[in-house]
Amino acid sequence: MRSRIREGLPYPLGATWDGLGVNFSLFSANATRVELCLFDESGQEELERVVLPEYTDEIWHGYLPDARPGQLYGYRVYGPYDPEAGHRFNHHKLLIDPYAKQLVGELIWDDALYGYTIGHEDGDLSFDERDSAPFMPRCRVIDPAFTWGRSTEIRVPWSDTVIYETHVRGYTMRHPAVPEALRGTFSGLAVPEVIDYLVDLGVSSLELMPIHAFADDRHLQEKGLHNYWGYNTLAFFVPHPNYMSTETVSEFKQMVARYHAAGIEVLLDVVYNHTAEGNEMGPTLSFKGIDNASYYRLMPDEPRFYINDTGTGNTLNLSHPRVLQMVTDSLRYWADEMRVDGFRFDLATILGREADGFDEGGGFLDSCRQDPLLSQCKLIAEPWDCGPGGYQVGKFPPGWAEWNDRFRDDMRAFWRGDEGRLPAFANRLTASADLFNHRGRKAFSSINFITAHDGFTLRDLVSYNNKHNEANGEDNKDGHDDNVSWNHGVEGETSDTAIRELRMRQMRNLLATLMLSQGTPMLLAGDEFGRTQGGNNNAYCQDGNIGWVDWNLSDEGRGLLAFTRQLIRLRRQYPILERGRFMTGKLDENLGIKDVSWLTPSAEEMTVDHWHDEEAKAIGVILNGHAQPTGICRFGSDVTVFLALNASDQDVDFVLPDVPGGSEWLRRVETFDPAAGDVRCPMESGYRVKSRSLSLFELIEEETSDD
Repeated sequence: MRSRIREGLPYPLGATWDGLGVNFSLFSANATRVELCLFDESGQEELERVVLPEYTDEIWHGYLPDARPGQLYGYRVYGPYDPEAGHRFNHHKLLIDPYAKQLVGELIWDDALYGYTIGHEDGDLSFDERDSAPFMPRCRVIDPAFTWGRSTEIRVPWSDTVIYETHVRGYTMRHPAVPEALRGTFSGLAVPEVIDYLVDLGVSSLELMPIHAFADDRHLQEKGLHNYWGYNTLAFFVPHPNYMSTETVSEFKQMVARYHAAGIEVLLDVVYNHTAEGNEMGPTLSFKGIDNASYYRLMPDEPRFYINDTGTGNTLNLSHPRVLQMVTDSLRYWADEMRVDGFRFDLATILGREADGFDEGGGFLDSCRQDPLLSQCKLIAEPWDCGPGGYQVGKFPPGWAEWNDRFRDDMRAFWRGDEGRLPAFANRLTASADLFNHRGRKAFSSINFITAHDGFTLRDLVSYNNKHNEANGEDNKDGHDDNVSWNHGVEGETSDTAIRELRMRQMRNLLATLMLSQGTPMLLAGDEFGRTQGGNNNAYCQDGNIGWVDWNLSDEGRGLLAFTRQLIRLRRQYPILERGRFMTGKLDENLGIKDVSWLTPSAEEMTVDHWHDEEAKAIGVILNGHAQPTGICRFGSDVTVFLALNASDQDVDFVLPDVPGGSEWLRRVETFDPAAGDVRCPMESGYRVKSRSLSLFELIEEETSDD
């Protein structure tokens, strides 16, 4: 065949079906020629190579009136192969369109995928002439049409947000309600029983680990393992092919529509800091062969080598306007076309790093802040990377929320019983104002978490002193060594009843602290019923029983699940726990009360000496529901609560504080005995808080007469 080719348009980038034909557009500032390769429906036979005829503003483009949705294609890009100057063009390599919307076929690892000849004495300076097409997936032109029906966008206020982090495949592979053919897919995640479970649990926002098309690392496959987590992006606009049970991207849209209908947001964990092409010794799959010098940050004095702020070999160059455009176009595509509600950005410090280091006014962060669509999405930063000045917790600009690892570590240390932890505990319980209370940022800027995908699960946190990552094939050298964990006397699983009961209580303590703290809570999938990974704290390559959620719940698991549901419901009932403004502990002269009061077990106000008592491990806190400014919360409409926390190994007698306007306290939560019902307690009465436990009380107010 011989296609008719017209000049087409430079915009939009990618392959765009307009109802009559397809416009192809590809950015490359340094290429000398671009060939569009067309394949048959099977993807096996290359039918034709069409030279894109026009070059406008560094964009190569052409229009094929004979092309239709379903057309499979790829690119071959010509230009200098001069690694020492930063150029790695090799037209023998079939390349993925950076703006592709769908991929078909598997990436099959072979030496032909590399732009240089593996084993050549000149290393990556050599030039490999083998055709990589037999081993590459094909891009597919899509028809984006989709009828959303009654589905509408939902905007869950930050103050009402409870995030649930999970994995498309791992969450559904062992779920009994998911048909076997749908397990591990978007359709499986959209099964009514899965959604109903999350609605009943009470979460507001489902955060999915990476679903952009990603590569399964060669070194993992050689060890019989897989890139399970997916932090190795191939294409930023493509739903991962292995997560689809159908042949159209509408499957993802249908999943989103079903979650929206249930009132749950969908957030994506996105990886825009690096790609699957690795360093100078990595394969040529897309960006490296299209315009290496533009897409990647290269060493200024030795552009043969890559800046590696990610620890994965390369760093995407968001200082380049076209690369920045690609990333923001990708975000807008998912937010607009796919109706995603927000994003969690992996290693987000990189996205704000310019030539002189991290800059909260950098191009990417500014582009999100001013964009009329993205600025309305939930934007969550993982505010660290392994580059210079990489730790930036609390330093992102207004409009961003951030993962707060200080909350994770300080709360773990408090409940482990470490000494001198009361000041840090108080800061974290009240949304880490020391980190986030500036420039009008709100308490919900702090994304609080005890566990996440990276690290121990909650059950493993209280069951292991040390990581056990032997199954990863790296001699247990991978993963974090400092986990602030405690096995409570035995490493791993045990039949010792006392240890098992203490571990369960500690899990309840940590879950309660998460849900009763100011800020935005994030729950790791399975922690609500005590899922284990057998002590593996880096399950990135465990696409099997270690990484998958086990839905066969024990009696202990069912009890913990019921407790977690109770906590989330209480959080909804008490607006004081979802307050946007930071608490100060200062006396409101107009109201005559404090928003937060810190007390010793004897109900005295904490003094400087109390705060600096290294051995103190028990504290009380009053969150006064009346201390809400008029117009923020209707005066008198909120509930006052009292938390009594005891992280010591001894029971502690508390005095329940006397609060003006109250008649008595109603105990609502008891982590020592979660089955205990509500109990009324007089103010100023004694209450024994058992070792390593907490109790939550609600103030019952005096009845007032209208006379």
